[in-house]
Amino acid sequence: MIKRLVGFSILVCIVLVLKIAAAAQSGVTAEAVGTANLRTTPSTDADLIGQINNGTRYPVIGRSEFFPWLLLGRTDDAQPLGWVFADLVNVYGDVATVPLSTLDLSTGGSSTSLTSITPTALSTTVILPTGTVAPDPLAPTIPAPTLPAGSVTGNVAGEINIRYGPGVDYPRVGVVQAGDALTLTARHLTLPWVQVSYPDSPTGFGWVAAELLQINGDLMALPAVTVTDATLPTLTPTPSAIEAASVIGESPVPLSPEFAALGDQLWSMVLQAGFDPATSTMGSLFLMDMQTGEALSFGSEIAFSGMSVNKIAILADYFRQFESPLRDDQAVTLAEAMICSENISTNELLAAIGGGNPYAGAEDVSEFLQALGLNDTFIYTPFANDPFITPQAPLTRQTDADQVSAQPDPYNQMTVDQMGALLNAMYQCAYNERGLLLETFPDQFTPTECRQMLSVMNYNRIGSLLEVGVPASVPISHKHGWIDDTHGDAAVVFSPNGAYVLVVVLHSPQWLNFEISAPLISEISRTVYNHYNPDAPLEAVRVVDGLGDVEACNNSLLGSPIIIELTTREF
Repeated sequence: MIKRLVGFSILVCIVLVLKIAAAAQSGVTAEAVGTANLRTTPSTDADLIGQINNGTRYPVIGRSEFFPWLLLGRTDDAQPLGWVFADLVNVYGDVATVPLSTLDLSTGGSSTSLTSITPTALSTTVILPTGTVAPDPLAPTIPAPTLPAGSVTGNVAGEINIRYGPGVDYPRVGVVQAGDALTLTARHLTLPWVQVSYPDSPTGFGWVAAELLQINGDLMALPAVTVTDATLPTLTPTPSAIEAASVIGESPVPLSPEFAALGDQLWSMVLQAGFDPATSTMGSLFLMDMQTGEALSFGSEIAFSGMSVNKIAILADYFRQFESPLRDDQAVTLAEAMICSENISTNELLAAIGGGNPYAGAEDVSEFLQALGLNDTFIYTPFANDPFITPQAPLTRQTDADQVSAQPDPYNQMTVDQMGALLNAMYQCAYNERGLLLETFPDQFTPTECRQMLSVMNYNRIGSLLEVGVPASVPISHKHGWIDDTHGDAAVVFSPNGAYVLVVVLHSPQWLNFEISAPLISEISRTVYNHYNPDAPLEAVRVVDGLGDVEACNNSLLGSPIIIELTTREF
């Protein structure tokens, strides 16, 4: 039995040698167009065992029956060398005369050593368009036709990334928006990606998934490319967008290295979470130190929907119009609007400001903001879901802010730096008896009223966002807000080692997942708090349960300390 097996093996080897010899004698050879990979089996998933380069012809000793792969042999003895994808080589001779093969070089299908193939750095190979016939070396050379520049283009239907290579694992080198047109320069041979001209890339080119483009022209007329280069150039990291913020009503203060470093850290956190101003998913932040006057921001040029955060402006204008102490009913309505974020109560505040008309009240709030110099922040309409209001056409206006990128509500907008400036004005009025509110309206605000405004917001407890990034014992006067595509929070934090103003807004088109936005805003808050209090840092964002709903919030206000504070002159 053993003798029979040995005899059979010898027979197989003889047949294999005869087939290889016959194939070599057929005269069919192949030469790499540029550089081509050799693999153990006819598949791109097979192990890479070497490369061949243009300038050397190798005998074709086998071909796959089902796939466009060729088995190449040594130039000296035609022993198996490796499998090559057929489109990566020019073939000379009739490949149909080459025998079929299923040789697997990874299982010892051949005892031939492959050490004569020197593996080189993986590279990018340009292939002639499919169907190109390799010229006979004895025939006259005919120049290949040159494709006219820009003959194939791709229209962009929505925001898409330009990547360094043909796959989502490659780093992004840029972003293009709906309506842009790209010039296609090549197509990938085996992947559904196309190469485009992109001057901002380190190479001047980038890659886009073909299905994301409306392609105009003959895609197959472009050169085919196989990218096998795993070594990327050093890409320039997205530069920090942190800048010293100019706070309206305050003199500019240069940033200390420590404060600037904190800003860079916050910028990195926002960027790593995917909120990149180069895309339509973006974030903005404002931070001001109440002791030094230093202020920094990024994204301050972007107008966002004001959400309920803009109720801070309504609160301030309400106190401008109505003297403290408030009546019980005024105090309850104010607390419901600011603490429970109740929209109907907020609209009652607007109606009171506007002499009975909430639209007139909203216009008054916007005029109040303009008087302060906060021209990019406004509200011209009552809040939604109020059955007691007869709708009317609200106003809107163009500002110097970017009113496109974050698709802001046309009637309710804010920027992080101007909301931060308003909170700073409240703080300076309350504790330093100076600032924008007192300077602009000297007879309409008192330090007591400013302290009451901050106290109202200190009772705002939602168990999320900026609030849980500081210890429960630390006062934080804040107003949160969120709609489908935008979430934000703005606060004055009275930390043990110094007060600061922090405003964060995040935006994603159509829908922003709260499970993404809330942890990021909370972690930003914790990072800033720990910067100010390194000797007693908050080890983790707090987890709060059992907050209740708006109705429970409203009921809890009756007889609460905040109502007593708002209705008492002494504060």
